[in-house]
Amino acid sequence: MQETDEELDALLNKMLPTFEEKMPFNKLLGIQIVSLHLDEVKIRFDMREALIGNFVHGILHGGVIASVLDVAGGMIAIANSFKQRRENLTEAERMQGIDKTGTIDMRIDYLRPGRGVYFIATSTILRSGRKVTVTRMELHNDEDLLIAVGTGCYLVG
Repeated sequence: MQETDEELDALLNKMLPTFEEKMPFNKLLGIQIVSLHLDEVKIRFDMREALIGNFVHGILHGGVIASVLDVAGGMIAIANSFKQRRENLTEAERMQGIDKTGTIDMRIDYLRPGRGVYFIATSTILRSGRKVTVTRMELHNDEDLLIAVGTGCYLVG
């Protein structure tokens, strides 16, 4: 019997502590997962002094933007791999799939200076295959201004 999208979403959400608490870089950035689903990931982080790249203007560092968008893209690639492989896999088998996920290529377009109290990164799937997934990522500030967009290519199998 194949798992439904709702069952896969529930299994995916059991992994939230892995993404938020067990990945040191995600903790360093202050990433909080707002929602994690098969078709969309939404993460948030707050602006803080340690993330400033241009101290004169007090704007977010471009490397932070790229890193957060990469995290969002990788998370949706992992989530979508759950959907692609609908066999009844154990949680341990699903976790093994995570350690095979990696960024192949990523492009970021910086559209506005990174000003804001907090930021929301979203990611969706553009194309998904057995081995490679292509994602679309966006970063908005607390005023819903689009700060940056990106596309990422991820190895998932």
